[in-house]
Amino acid sequence: MTYPDICVDVLVIGAGPTGLGAAKRLNQLREVSWLLLDSSETPGGLASTDITAEGFLYDVGGHVIFSHYKYFDDCLNEALPREGDWYTHQRVSYVRCKDLWIPYPFQNNISMLPKDDQVNCMNGMIDAALEARVPNKKPQNFDEWILRMMGKLLFFFAILPIAREGIADIFMRPYNFKVWAVPTTKMQCEWLGERVAAPDLKTVTKNVILQKPAGNWGPNATFRFPANGGTGGIWIAVADTLPPCNLRLGAKGTVERVDAEAKIVILKGGKTIGYQRLVSTMPVDSLAEKMGDKELVSMTKALSYSTTHVVGIGLRGVRPENIGDKCWLYFPEDDCPFYRATIFSNYSPNNQPQASVRLPTIRRADGTGPGGHGPKKGPYWSLMMEISESSMKPVNEGRIVEDTIKGCINTNLIGADAEIVSTYHRRFDHGYPTPTLERDGVLKQLLPKLQAKGIYSRGRFGSWKYEVGNQDHSFMLGVEAVDNILHGATELTLNYPDFVNGRANVERSLTEGKAVLSTFPTN
Repeated sequence: MTYPDICVDVLVIGAGPTGLGAAKRLNQLREVSWLLLDSSETPGGLASTDITAEGFLYDVGGHVIFSHYKYFDDCLNEALPREGDWYTHQRVSYVRCKDLWIPYPFQNNISMLPKDDQVNCMNGMIDAALEARVPNKKPQNFDEWILRMMGKLLFFFAILPIAREGIADIFMRPYNFKVWAVPTTKMQCEWLGERVAAPDLKTVTKNVILQKPAGNWGPNATFRFPANGGTGGIWIAVADTLPPCNLRLGAKGTVERVDAEAKIVILKGGKTIGYQRLVSTMPVDSLAEKMGDKELVSMTKALSYSTTHVVGIGLRGVRPENIGDKCWLYFPEDDCPFYRATIFSNYSPNNQPQASVRLPTIRRADGTGPGGHGPKKGPYWSLMMEISESSMKPVNEGRIVEDTIKGCINTNLIGADAEIVSTYHRRFDHGYPTPTLERDGVLKQLLPKLQAKGIYSRGRFGSWKYEVGNQDHSFMLGVEAVDNILHGATELTLNYPDFVNGRANVERSLTEGKAVLSTFPTN
């Protein structure tokens, strides 16, 4: 029998939000031995931040901090306790449609569309509302949900049928294809919850008559962002609150293989770690491969995901007036490759170089030469765009930066003569876990099979549930996995997404005791 080099009670793979959530809870409870591994030298996972040579910061996509959990807030406030560690923003978000900026969510703000489009959208919503009065089966996929809630129109003028666009075709279908890289007909609708605003016909009608926009909607209407280091700075700070002796990062924390039968993890270089329980936050399809379990590998083949490309553009000059205080913007139309753009420089003045820094202009946005000679001072501002990729939506990676810059010109984000001083591109293979029609059936078999082997696969791609894939959810998936391992507590976030998203979850606290939930809350 071969004995491992090290043995711990609980081994955690991954130092992103889920792994750090598990580690924080293990360190707080101090009931068992534990160790955290990650192949990256820097904590953060999919919530990390890159910095370009010129000094522009870019997150792995559009991350902001808003929370459903007191415990999550406690941990972040412990890591970054000073008032100056954070900026608090009111979300200012728009949809670019028909050369207009329509306030988000689009379906609540059709009062801002041209009159003909207002009529088309209202007719579609009225038809959908009338149809919904008749008892019917629930929508079978996301596309049916869209039509049930928002409608689609076909008008007949004279002899020829003329399709008139309602909300489904103006926004919901094209935008969601750009995000998910699969048609809405291939997606389920159980994941929607607080993610997609279902329009209220009376409110929309009132706003159309009064010609006013709707108020802010959703859990991220107000959000926090760190003053320094981007989103990744949060998770570096959280990791710094943990004992260094319990962390193995970089090459010494790289997992090569998982022997589930022997309960041993083999690291790069051959070191072995034994465990009683394993919390894995790597993508569950990667976990199955590292386990060498053909049955599990076959099951994970039915799970779908999209790849995310993040493209950043650093610009010299004063931020354009039409950009103003906007936070992030949505793009359903085909005049640009990206589905979302974030004005990343608006989140913190430290997300870009200070105005005194001298940088050369590398090009104008239209591709012409920089003009002038040598480095110049700022001020500077930045844009961060996200582009999805899948087998159904291929991307020309060699042209993605150029196509993104052209898209920024087309959508009036920048002018053709804008001075570009920095560009950034990074591809993240696992970007979005797609809530396909098959997903829940796979997870209901896959996760229990792993748990029967002592493996808790949790996190954005560990448990593959987008509806609980934000940073607060991901963190608490790790916390709750530990409470289940140690005390049999209910994993509410994993099993009851709508429940945790619809309440203030205040049962756990970092500073006031160690309460766990062994039963379902009654309030």
